[in-house]
Amino acid sequence: MSFALIIPVKESLPDLRKLLKKAQPIFVPRIKMLIEMKKEGTSGISKRELMNRIGAGSQSIHNWRTLYREGGLDKLLSHNRKGFKPSVFTEEEHTRLFELLHNPKNDITGFVELKEWVRIEFKKEIKYNTLLKYCIHHFGAKTKVARKSHINKDEEAVSTLKKTLVVSAKKL
Repeated sequence: MSFALIIPVKESLPDLRKLLKKAQPIFVPRIKMLIEMKKEGTSGISKRELMNRIGAGSQSIHNWRTLYREGGLDKLLSHNRKGFKPSVFTEEEHTRLFELLHNPKNDITGFVELKEWVRIEFKKEIKYNTLLKYCIHHFGAKTKVARKSHINKDEEAVSTLKKTLVVSAKKL
């Protein structure tokens, strides 16, 4: 059985609960740990019991308690994450891709051809899955869809057909 480690929590329960409501999701289990530690008071709480109450792993609990003991709440609520990766495409390239994908007259029939187009136009080697996921996320593209219109369709012929079709239908 693991022993209770007594770490005095300086903050009050109401302050911790207010902090919990405003906290980013990454910090919620850390603040819950402090609340549980504060509830136990001077008797302390074991790592195993904290794991059961919070739902975090033993190494996480160990790291968080160490951070709080060394630097208090400020150190516990800081992290070294940098954020997301930069986009594969610049704004200009994104705009050109948008225009290409939303043009019914383009001759690209799949993502393999789109990948080749990106390689030629933007001078970038991009993996197929990267391009696929980018197009799905940003443009709502699908892997298999019917073409809206044939690329070589003559608009004049379509309008003529519609006019003559209406006239011939009225004769019947």
